[in-house]
Parts: sequence; structure tokens; C-alpha cells
Amino acid sequence: MAHQKTPYQWSARGFIAPGVLLIAVLLYLPLLWTIYLSFTDYNGLGSPDWIGIDNYVEMFTDADFVTSSLNTLLWVVGTLIIPVGIGLGVALLTWNLGGGIWLRLPFLIPYALSGIGVGVVWSFILSSGGALDQALAAFGILDPPRWLLDAPLNTVVMIFAAAWQGVGVNALLFTIGLQAIPKEPLEAARIDGANGVRLFASILWPMLRPLTAVVVGLSIVASLKTFDIVWGMTKGGPGTVSETLALTMYKETFVNSDYGLGSAIAVFLTVITLVASVTYLRQQLSPKKEI
Repeated sequence: MAHQKTPYQWSARGFIAPGVLLIAVLLYLPLLWTIYLSFTDYNGLGSPDWIGIDNYVEMFTDADFVTSSLNTLLWVVGTLIIPVGIGLGVALLTWNLGGGIWLRLPFLIPYALSGIGVGVVWSFILSSGGALDQALAAFGILDPPRWLLDAPLNTVVMIFAAAWQGVGVNALLFTIGLQAIPKEPLEAARIDGANGVRLFASILWPMLRPLTAVVVGLSIVASLKTFDIVWGMTKGGPGTVSETLALTMYKETFVNSDYGLGSAIAVFLTVITLVASVTYLRQQLSPKKEI
């Protein structure tokens, strides 16, 4: 006998339906439209012309696409090592320190700025003849590197600019994780003589593992979608040497009016983000087998 829905279940579905419909309209329909456009030649006017996988062939054989992919990979590595690593260090150093919140505050202030705002600030500092060059000139360094003009140096300094913005929130998250650790295992470890590196490796790091997985996962996703700081500092230039995949997608779509190629890059970036996120989180959050 088929199970009949109770009035309560139908009422629950009625409450859920608007949210499901909203998600479908705002998320799934644009995604399906983007996938469709990636197989077409479309300049935003008229009707899209179906061309099959030509956009994907052009994308994977384009030297600029290879450059933006390598830059995006550099962003992923850099934002994992610098803001996450420094954020963890700041949290550890200020965790049990009196007035530690005031020491973390200067790291949190840049997080209130938008990515474009960070880009404008650091462009002023790093542009040729800018604040940094003038400061170096005062010390007799008259031929400094071209911070925003030479690749891959321009990508590296932009990663540091992003780290300046992101260290604070990572430090805050790690501090919350440290404060949630029970005192008993820490006291027992200290009684056994564990301090410094040994205490971190044996107690703190294993207990921070779930939070670290979330922080690193968010960092991976954010770095794969990097756009605003790069646009604010170099606009992907000179030429295309500092473009990321998100910036290449934007330029192809809204600057060159090649919606088909831009959509193909968007689909590729979406797939890479999903695969990287799901693979990493499944590997980190799955139960570990005892040896």
C-alpha cells in the first residue's frame, strides 16, 4: 500500500517550494544557459549559433588561456601558503596572550575593504614611481623591480596584497578553533612535558584538523575565482600576463563580446572548482582508518 502524504508533509513542502523555485531560477537556470552558450557562437545580439565544441578547442589551444591557468594555479598555492599559514601563526602567537585581541585587530581591519579597494591601495604602493619605489630610492635603490609590469612577479606581489587582506579572518577562525579545544588534554600534555612545536604537532594540530579543512577549502575556492584584486591592480596586464581564469572569462565575455568562449571558460572554471573542492573536502573529512 502506497504511503499517503499527511497534511503536515504537504504543508512543509509548500513552505519549501518558494525557496526551491528561487534557487532554480537564480542558480540552475543561469548555469544551464551558460553551458548551452559554451557550445555556441554568440556576441550578445541575435540568436546563438550552435558550433559544438569549437569554443573548448579554441580555449585549450590558446596561449593566453594557458597563462591564465598557470596564474590561477599560482594563486591557489600562494593563498594557501601565505594568508592561511600566517593566519595560523598569528592565532597561535596571540591565542593565550593577554590583550591578544588587540594584536589581532590590525590584521582584521584590511578584511573590511573590498577587493577593488585593496587593489587600489596596493597599486598606489607598487606602481612605477609609487610609494614603495620612492621609499627604496631614499635608501639608494634607484632601479627597483617593475612590481606590476614583469611576470610572474606581478602575480606574486598581488598574492601578497591578497594575503594582507585575508590573514586577519584566517587568524580569527583559527583562534576560534583554538579556544574550542578542551583544556584537559592541553594540561595533560604540558604535565608530560609537551611544549612549543611538540604541543602543536601532538595536540593542537590534530584538534584543528576539521577547522583547517574548512579554512583551506574556502581558500581554494576563493583563489580559483580571483578577479577583483587583479582587476584593480593590473587588469590582467601588461597584455594578458597576469590574467586569472576569472579575469579571462570576464574579458572574453564583456570586453570582447565573445559570450560563447567566455561561457566555455566559465564552465571549465566551475568544473575545476567543484572537483577541487569536493575532492579536498572528502579526503580531509572522511574517517581515517586506524593503523
